[in-house]
Amino acid sequence: MEAGVDLLEVQKFLGHHSILTTARHTHLTDQTRHHALDRINGLMDGFSISWGQVK
Repeated sequence: MEAGVDLLEVQKFLGHHSILTTARHTHLTDQTRHHALDRINGLMDGFSISWGQVK
């Protein structure tokens, strides 16, 4: 996943019937977690919220 492989593809490769099984065994490194936070913050910076209205 850290190389960009989709979780559903990992599920198929491992032969799990449930995506929850795959997710339970998947752990991200601190570097991946930090990169994800940077991307999420970048997306959120594009929003402006004013008294319940998203702009």
